[in-house]
Amino acid sequence: MNSNKLLHNVWDMVIITLSTLITSASIFFFMLPSQVAVGSGSALAMVLSNFIPLPVSVISLAINVILLILGFILIGPEFGVKTVYTSIMIPIFLGMFELLFPNFTSFTNDQVLDVLAYILLCGVSMAILFSRNASSGGLDIVAKIMNKYLHMDLGSAGSLAGIAVALSAAVCYDAKTVVLSVIATYFAGIIVDHFIFGLNIKRRVCVISPKLEEITKFVLYELHSGATLNEIVGAYDNQPRREIITIVDSQEYRRLMDFVRKTDPKAFVTVYSVNEICYQPKLKK
Repeated sequence: MNSNKLLHNVWDMVIITLSTLITSASIFFFMLPSQVAVGSGSALAMVLSNFIPLPVSVISLAINVILLILGFILIGPEFGVKTVYTSIMIPIFLGMFELLFPNFTSFTNDQVLDVLAYILLCGVSMAILFSRNASSGGLDIVAKIMNKYLHMDLGSAGSLAGIAVALSAAVCYDAKTVVLSVIATYFAGIIVDHFIFGLNIKRRVCVISPKLEEITKFVLYELHSGATLNEIVGAYDNQPRREIITIVDSQEYRRLMDFVRKTDPKAFVTVYSVNEICYQPKLKK
C-alpha cells in the first residue's frame, strides 16, 4: 500500500512538473513576445521588467516568494507543497528558457495570434494543475487574501486581481495592448473553466417509460453504467410509476437517447448537467 501511494505521489509530481513546464513555455514563447499582460504574476513581472533591470524570471520569482510569505502570514499555511513547488518552478523554467533562447522574439510575429496561443496552452496546463489539486500560486494567493479580508468570492477576487494586472500594462504599453490584456484575461478564465469543467461534464438522465425494463437492461448491460430505480406517483392521475436515473458521459448519452427513441418515442426524459461526482464510502464500524 505504501509503495502504491509513493508511486501515486511521484506520478502526481511528474504531471505537475510537466504542466508547470507548459505554463512557463506559454509565458515565454507567447505572452512575453506579445507584451500582453494576461492577468497573472508573470504578467506583472513582464510589466515591471520595463522599470527594473532584471530578467522576467527573477522578478517573477521575487513576486511569488513575496506573495507566498504574505500568504503564510495573512492566511496561514493553507497552500500546501504543490502550490509552493509550482510558484518556484515557473520562474526557474522561465530562467531556463531565457538562457536557451536569449534573443527569442515570436513564433508568429502577430500579437493577437501569440495571445490566442498563450490562452489555449495556459488554459490546458492550468486545468491539469487544478485537477491535481495544485495552482500556479501568484494571483491565486492574492485572491485568497482578498477572500479572507474583503469577504469577496474567490472567483470574483481572482478576476479583479487579474484585471488589475492587465490594466497595469497601461503604464508602459499602448492602448491596443492594454485592451488586449483585459480581453485576454477575461477569456483566459473562460478557457480554464472550459477545460476544468467542460471536458469532464456528465449527464444525469431520468427516464419514465412503460418499457423501463428494456431501457434498464440497456443501461446495465450495453452501457455498463450504474442506475437507480425510483417509485414515483403522478400528481395528475395519482398513478404509481417507476423511473430510472443514470449518469453517463457524452458518448453514452447519445447511445442511450438513440435507444430510448427507438424503444419508446413517447418516453418522458429529463437531462441535467453534472460537473462533479463524489463517492463517499461507508466507514466500517
